[in-house]
Amino acid sequence: MRRVIIEIQIREEDKRIGLKMKQNMQDLTEGSLGKKILVFSVPLMLSNLLQVLFNMADIAVIGQFAGSLSLGAVGSTATLVTMFTGFLIGLSGGINVLTALYYGAKDKGSLSKTIHSAALVSLIMGIFLLVLGVGLSEWMLTMLKTREELLDKAVLYLRIYYLGMPALAIYNFGNAVYSAVGNTKKPLYYLGFSGVLNIILNLFFVIVCHMDVAGVALASIISQYVSAALILQALLRSKELYALHPGKLRLDPELTKDILKLGMPSGLQNVIFQFANSFVQMGVNSFDATMVAGNSAATNADAMVYDVMAAFYTACGSFMGQNYGAGKKKRVRNSYLISLAYSFGIGLLLGVSLVFFGRPFLALFTRDAAVMDAGMYRLTIMGFSYCISAFMDCTIAAARALGKSIVPMFIVIMGSCVFRVIWVYTVFAYFHTIPSLYLLYVFSWSITAVAEILYFIRIYKQKMALLS
Repeated sequence: MRRVIIEIQIREEDKRIGLKMKQNMQDLTEGSLGKKILVFSVPLMLSNLLQVLFNMADIAVIGQFAGSLSLGAVGSTATLVTMFTGFLIGLSGGINVLTALYYGAKDKGSLSKTIHSAALVSLIMGIFLLVLGVGLSEWMLTMLKTREELLDKAVLYLRIYYLGMPALAIYNFGNAVYSAVGNTKKPLYYLGFSGVLNIILNLFFVIVCHMDVAGVALASIISQYVSAALILQALLRSKELYALHPGKLRLDPELTKDILKLGMPSGLQNVIFQFANSFVQMGVNSFDATMVAGNSAATNADAMVYDVMAAFYTACGSFMGQNYGAGKKKRVRNSYLISLAYSFGIGLLLGVSLVFFGRPFLALFTRDAAVMDAGMYRLTIMGFSYCISAFMDCTIAAARALGKSIVPMFIVIMGSCVFRVIWVYTVFAYFHTIPSLYLLYVFSWSITAVAEILYFIRIYKQKMALLS
């Protein structure tokens, strides 16, 4: 009799937990996948797009009010900025997967331990990147063969920007948690507020205070700390099961290991990816300052398209994670296929739009006709190439959702990193033209995508067999 009573109490508790989890959140294990993935992704797209637009504001203000030399200096740091921020985004991907998994399985204890361990891991990594970045800024830019006339301003911008790494780590942690439980609106509101602040501070520091590159860097880190504080405050005040409690902040050995196992390969993948892109930047730097500035302006389109497409990669991980945790095999597969279709479609739409409206886009960053001409070289080639990256990135997100991140990282290293370095020293070295440099993107994406898809099919079959 006692056993029966206990079982009834457990079932009632599970019902209460399930009901609690659904309040103000999205249950990703029920309903139309096509509609739910789109509804889930739209706030993420807006959030990512806002973040890109706010970053563009830095470049636009510099290009319009400080000149092409400052524009080139900030643009020369793009690879190194993305390298560090990409690591934190990759780390948050592991947090997102585990949170979605335990949320879908309604495992309250593991969910809480994951969130509190993840908060500490993120903060530690943010501080580590701050120290590393500030200390090595000049050396890294020198290794990239940054032009001498751009070096001093580029170093100053990078050192100030890296001071915001802890804030960026905390924001990405909070964003990963909210995305995993189906709430993509709250991070959007916080990002929107801090982004508007960023633009206001950009204009004030550059136009009024004449702080040049230091002004836009300072505006960026202030807005980053504001967004981190807002999302952290929301988690601390939350009454939901994913709430953050200072007294529970500790590194759970097993879950910390799982977070690092999933997040570190993804983060390192992004670092190595950008390391390979640094060879592309060196190729650009081998041309004149006008070409460097044009590339810097056009590169803003990369971030805009990639980050909008990335909303569907996050959706893919969250939907697959929750449905895998709930044991729903068909929804796991369809979550991947629908997310892939959406990401390919939006990449194609945005890319082609940039080909036809490239000059008005570049006019946001420069008034120099020669710089616009240089920027159009990149936009014309990349505009038709962006959509191909969906097959690679969405498949990587899908494999990560099934708990696999090491092999996908290795495939990316070989297909999109080693291949690019070889291309720079062979094809580009032979032709030494801008088109021969930019074409390496579509070729490397295609090769990597084929390998990633073949690996995912094998892992998917193995994982689904375990659910039978």
